Amino acid sequence: MQSTFTPAIVLAVCLAACCAAGAGTARAEGDWEITPDSRQALDRGLAWLARNQGSNGNWDSKDLGLVSLGALAFLADGHMPGRGQYGTNVEQALDYVLRNAKPSGLLNVADGHRDMYNHGLSTFVLGQVFGMTNDPRLGPALDRALKLIANTQCDDGGWRYEAKRAKRGNDLSLAVMQAKALRSAVDSGLEVPPEVIELAIKSVREHYTPKGEKRGKGKKVDERAVPGQFTYSVGGGNATTAMAAAGVVCLQEFGQYDDWRIGKNMEVISVALKGLASDPRSNKLPLDAYTTYYVGQAIYQRGGDSWHTLYPKLRDAIVTAQGRLSDQKTNGVWHDDRRVSGKPGDLYATSVGCFILAMPNRYLPILQEGRIDSLKRFQ
Repeated sequence: MQSTFTPAIVLAVCLAACCAAGAGTARAEGDWEITPDSRQALDRGLAWLARNQGSNGNWDSKDLGLVSLGALAFLADGHMPGRGQYGTNVEQALDYVLRNAKPSGLLNVADGHRDMYNHGLSTFVLGQVFGMTNDPRLGPALDRALKLIANTQCDDGGWRYEAKRAKRGNDLSLAVMQAKALRSAVDSGLEVPPEVIELAIKSVREHYTPKGEKRGKGKKVDERAVPGQFTYSVGGGNATTAMAAAGVVCLQEFGQYDDWRIGKNMEVISVALKGLASDPRSNKLPLDAYTTYYVGQAIYQRGGDSWHTLYPKLRDAIVTAQGRLSDQKTNGVWHDDRRVSGKPGDLYATSVGCFILAMPNRYLPILQEGRIDSLKRFQ
């Protein structure tokens, strides 16, 4: 598939508007969103990221997605490349990502099995930076990265782990990475081929499974009349809170704000966050970093009662779990060893913790935009 994305040069007006919006003061709705404790925890987390970054800008990680997440943590608190208290840290992280971009546009230098994980996450972050700055380096890299996403979309609308097109994609965890990247492009004024979005929406909906039904097997049930949720694989495999949140994020990034499946999965998320508690001795996020990342975005995008009720629970549990010892290795850190361990795991968890605590600032373009009605035509 050949894709056509708007050249960077025609985005001057959009970029100027986004820069003006991102340069303002924090726009939290009130003390209920950002508390003194959450502000202090965010400050400690960003300080940990800055102290532990290293001269290469990559926190000893070859995963460009994790390095991009480190940059996202600073960006979410209003620190721009080369500007602000942590401007140098943002610039060093972005330099590492851009330095390692492949001629094909692929943003991965780790194991090929992580191609589209790292690529989708890095493309999302580059799109956010592109919408906040006028850095001329980003346009070509972002354009190549977006074309690669379009050209590797599988026939069923999903994606493979490796950056190659096939008949069928792998799972919902890959689709949500690309959904974030594509919506980031739209937020920054780039045009995404409509057939890519339409096919992706179809694929995401196929990952919704009613309770008690194995898709393609047994008697069909009325999906709207029974509980159900998004699952890792088509047919009901791995029904986790993370996948419920990932499905919600996908649909809302693609403009399907009124899809009935969103409400079903918000029920799953609400149950998971009810009575959420942290062990302050573990320094681990109350939910693993992957789940926390998507749950936070799902409840923010849903807004209304979901955001007002659920965000304080998630926020306070994150704050409680943070390391607060005086030594530089643990003060401000959150740990995660579920998917990556060691320093990359700390980078992952701390970046996610900071991102969630900084979301009420609404500095990032993806946290500022309203509904994009042009996407709603895909049903």
